[in-house]
Amino acid sequence: MARVDLAGRTALVTGGSRGLGLLIAEELARRGCRVAVCARDRQQLLVAERRLAELTTGFAALECDLTAPGAPRDLVERVTARLGPIDLLVNNAGVIQVGPLAALDEDDFRTAWDTMVRAPLELILAVLPGMRERGTGSLVTIASIGGPVPAPHLLPYDTAKAALAALSRGLRVELSGTGVQVTTVTPGLMRTGSHLAARFSGRARHEYSWFATASGAPLLSMDAGRAARRIVRAAESGRAELTLTPAAKLATRLQGVAPATTGRLLAFAGRLLPGPGPDPDHNCPGHEAARRTGRLVPALTTLADRAAGRTNEPGAQGS
Repeated sequence: MARVDLAGRTALVTGGSRGLGLLIAEELARRGCRVAVCARDRQQLLVAERRLAELTTGFAALECDLTAPGAPRDLVERVTARLGPIDLLVNNAGVIQVGPLAALDEDDFRTAWDTMVRAPLELILAVLPGMRERGTGSLVTIASIGGPVPAPHLLPYDTAKAALAALSRGLRVELSGTGVQVTTVTPGLMRTGSHLAARFSGRARHEYSWFATASGAPLLSMDAGRAARRIVRAAESGRAELTLTPAAKLATRLQGVAPATTGRLLAFAGRLLPGPGPDPDHNCPGHEAARRTGRLVPALTTLADRAAGRTNEPGAQGS
């Protein structure tokens, strides 16, 4: 498809008050977009609002729980009233629940599904009629390597992200020839500070320790600012697929050519992770679990912690 000039267009970034979403919103503002972000936490939205105000006068920071009935369509109407018809939708909002299946319940899966599948679908269905009528528009879906390659102890997240990626790829087929571009982004680990916002079940301190360490490991994870720039460039070019981090590309290829071997490796990794324990925690916030760790873990999560300060994550120093 032809390259899209984002200047003067209206973009909506869900989950845009912190983490990768905030960085994407800032990158779009630098390219001349009118940018709307939404999130549930009002205090984090105020910070995002101040940061966007330094880059553009055309912005909106809107409080919204996308899982509430009717909220996605109401959000689209609010953004349209403030900034004009939505030309670019970035479905980024998500929730990360870490823990063994034995420590999770059905509501964990429902929360993941509502946040990362149902809400994005409702937003897409709300913006699509206008995009099709205008003959132009862009849908960007932030999926995850956890969809095609199911990481252990992340089953609700893996399940929802797999469905979200399937939705995005199916939309590209369905919308071919309409002028609406669809980009599916499959990130690996990124240094966004998400370890502080994630929810931990089972032995929360131990689950946090491995997840936070991996999320900031230099050879496994990617700088979130660089990731945001690549995602925006993919939207500009109408790229169909974007996989981020060498580790994610390698894992995807291995899954494709040797799924049984990949499954055995993931199962082995899962057996090395903590069990639920005799009195499992449930949905302990990452910034609380962090306080339960010893001295070694903060030393191993330095890069991830610094990223959290830059991306407005809860409990981060300097946020």
